[in-house]
Amino acid sequence: MTAYQLSLVMLACISVITVSGVFTMTSLAGMFSLGQAAYMSICAYLTFVLARYLDWPIWFTAILGLLASGLVAFIISLPALKLRRDYFALLSVGFGEMVGAIVILLGKWTNAAVGFSKIPKVNGLVWIVLGITVLIVFMVRNLKYSRFGRMAIALKTDEIAARSFGINVYRLKVKIYVIASIIAGVGGICFGLRNRVIAPDSFDWSLSAEMQILLFFGGTNSLSGSAVSAASLKVLPELLKGVKLFGMELQDFKTIIYCVLIILIINFRTKGLMGEQEFSLAPIKKLAKKLNRQHKKEIAK
Repeated sequence: MTAYQLSLVMLACISVITVSGVFTMTSLAGMFSLGQAAYMSICAYLTFVLARYLDWPIWFTAILGLLASGLVAFIISLPALKLRRDYFALLSVGFGEMVGAIVILLGKWTNAAVGFSKIPKVNGLVWIVLGITVLIVFMVRNLKYSRFGRMAIALKTDEIAARSFGINVYRLKVKIYVIASIIAGVGGICFGLRNRVIAPDSFDWSLSAEMQILLFFGGTNSLSGSAVSAASLKVLPELLKGVKLFGMELQDFKTIIYCVLIILIINFRTKGLMGEQEFSLAPIKKLAKKLNRQHKKEIAK
């Protein structure tokens, strides 16, 4: 594969990681946030700024960045999650803008709006990002089908009913918000390692909105659909480069194409591309068993 193709693979993987974090919060618990990109920013800047100025290994500063993302999410969640869902969404936008402003204020270390570009090159990065993506999706999938995930779904379905069954709704919300923010932080680190430059406008509220769009496009209750949507729609604009139709480059109409696809999904697949369906290995296992039985019969003959 060429360097460009490997770059597209990493781009798709980063999109899957970030949307998996949003899935944890929005699809499982019904919490709508437009501030997840802020946690990508916090983790990315801490990871690479500390590695640069303190000369610490990136794996260590990455752990510190993830811990910082989780800590900030915990502190923010304590007052924010006492608000109604619509007010919580508005607060998340303000938080995202605040983080961007802080990055610019700390321009002596972050290089402000110009962007921090002193990020070292990592060999075999595509395999690292692929491995992290598989791990994150596997963890979120297991979380969905765990007892914790069932409690989150109960919270999303009916908060009052969840309380009546003895679920500590507030504590559950805090835990989910922290988990989603740490996953966003992982996406931020991978984003910085791929691009080797990070800037405040790389993590504005529009990126958080894009995560929500990709989630709803794939299916709010389907991790598989969200992953497919995140990977395909993120790479689509890159694939349209150089493609012409009636003498016009489709790359210039990527926003219109996005809008048309979303309108089609809203009208004809109201629950998203895959609705509540998930990819399963059951059909493959059945086929393998069937082939195995046929093979044994042939041997017996």
